[in-house]
Amino acid sequence: MAKIKPQALLLQSKKKKGPSRVSIPTIMLYGVIVAVMVFFLFATYRHWSRRSIIQTHDDLLTSEGENSFIEHKESDAPKYAFISTSKGSITVELYKDGSPDIVDEFVDFCQKGHFKGMQFNRVIKHFVIHGSKVDKLDATEDWTSRGKHYSRLDTSLKHEAFMLGTSKTKHEGGGFDLFITTAPIPDLNDKINVFGRVIKGEDIVQEIEEVDTDDHYRPKTPVRINEVTLKYNI
Repeated sequence: MAKIKPQALLLQSKKKKGPSRVSIPTIMLYGVIVAVMVFFLFATYRHWSRRSIIQTHDDLLTSEGENSFIEHKESDAPKYAFISTSKGSITVELYKDGSPDIVDEFVDFCQKGHFKGMQFNRVIKHFVIHGSKVDKLDATEDWTSRGKHYSRLDTSLKHEAFMLGTSKTKHEGGGFDLFITTAPIPDLNDKINVFGRVIKGEDIVQEIEEVDTDDHYRPKTPVRINEVTLKYNI
């Protein structure tokens, strides 16, 4: 067997142990693979991060919507009405709890502008002022006779003054009239649905009560309602 020279063995050993060179295309391929993996990880992170933010935002909107709905339901009906008249403004507290159906009907007529231009067509001193778009003399005679009768009754049986109500008898055309008492009236609920009371502007009610009227208790100088504004608080 031929002997290998020491110098040849050294060269052979270096060739076996030395690292092999990596080609440029291989390096580029690895780089592309690493870049794709990094991009995929970043895209995945961004997707789930945005989804979490959107979910949180939707939850907040849902919560705010529910809270807004609850607040709206709690204050569904206005608590006050501002009646602007040609003599001044009258503030009324509405009895939503005591007369919910009447208050709802009143609110509906207000929103339709029913009371704009309505006149107080009957003014009976020490009794009531009556606003309506229907002018019937027989109704006035009925209220006048009742007023004379009530003046002879015991005051302990009477309701308070400055109560707001509407007639239990529906007018033709689906109207809605208004009564404001100017003195205590007994058995008021027999003829009137009471749904509020005057809390400010009693002097305006009394001023309307003092206007000159004809034989049928109609004001000689028109007194009208300009508009009615609904409020949730004052």
